[in-house]
Amino acid sequence: MTMQLARERARKLKADVIRFCERDMPADLLDKSRRHQVLHKDDYVRWMQLLHGQGWAVAHWPSELGGLGWSPLERFAFEDQLARLGCPWIIPFGVKYVGPVIYTYGSAAQKQRFLPRIATTEDFWAQGYSEPGAGSDLASLRTAAVRDGDHYVVNGQKVWTTYAQWADWMFCLVRTDREARPQSGISFLLVDMRSPGVTVKPIPTMDGYTHVNEVWLENVRVPLENLVGEEGAGWTYAKFLLKNERTAGAIVGMAWHALHRLKELAAEVGPDGKRPIDQPLLRNRIGEFELSFLALEEAAYQAVEAMMTGAENGGEASLIKIRGTELYQEIAQATVEVLGPAGIAWDVEALHSGGLPPLGPSDAGGILKDHFYNRAATIFGGASEIQRNIIAKGVLGL
Repeated sequence: MTMQLARERARKLKADVIRFCERDMPADLLDKSRRHQVLHKDDYVRWMQLLHGQGWAVAHWPSELGGLGWSPLERFAFEDQLARLGCPWIIPFGVKYVGPVIYTYGSAAQKQRFLPRIATTEDFWAQGYSEPGAGSDLASLRTAAVRDGDHYVVNGQKVWTTYAQWADWMFCLVRTDREARPQSGISFLLVDMRSPGVTVKPIPTMDGYTHVNEVWLENVRVPLENLVGEEGAGWTYAKFLLKNERTAGAIVGMAWHALHRLKELAAEVGPDGKRPIDQPLLRNRIGEFELSFLALEEAAYQAVEAMMTGAENGGEASLIKIRGTELYQEIAQATVEVLGPAGIAWDVEALHSGGLPPLGPSDAGGILKDHFYNRAATIFGGASEIQRNIIAKGVLGL
């Protein structure tokens, strides 16, 4: 596919997404998402199955596996446009993360068994990567898998595991060789969350919800057939997956959506008869955000195109991740400040009931929720400090 054709298809796809949101997106789900209310498993499954009904949930998969063979540019533009419209998060663990790992490195039996149920979200997946002492430095992981006949026996702990309480399966990095160099002794296992010895312990967040968890694995028996690819090659598969994670188009779209809402709120007349946007310091601050966003958007789309042509230098994914998450945090902080008294009125119950916050616009509580939760955005998926090290080593040669 030529780059020109990919760009044209990406533009058409964005228009299709806009039409879908205007005509076919359930109003209650879209309203809940745009107000940043707490979404439950049923909401996310409903959302993913809506996308599947449009042929979009796994459109980036090869056509022979039920996809549309989207180019990376189409996939990026799709996620970007959904986020700009305030749609729910695409739950990535199945369709974006483990699915491509399985169809790229897995056995024929694994593809037949897992891919159809990933595509329809019949199986809900979690990502078993981070551990205490092995977050951004994944090579330090200690969860061990020892062969015992036709099974691995797995012992260890995973932490910050998003939505593990809902998961049917978890793809998991484990150490299968303690004598090899750290990256060479890691394998990629598929763990049935209903297995004896799997314990999920919630880590409550300040929005009164459980987004993340500890997962304890105590003598969990995993069939050898659930090893993806070769034993000891898990680090290769982990890097393949993380590259998909850090180039998500949603980072750009989320920043745009947050900035658009900030400008709307800043243009509203307050009780004192004044508009926040008329304050020179805030106006300049928003102008700086707009310039930063335009730079992020251009860099992100250039990076995706570079990946398509094989011209990337290895640091693009880290650059997008750093600038996208940091810009989003800065915009969110400014938005909370513009909310004024509504920015300190924290009502957890309204986030769960769908009710209105005690002060301010209908999405004030949700804006606060996202602001608090996304303070972690510069940590999860690879901390900003680690991403800067990747750029320094891979691009600058330091």
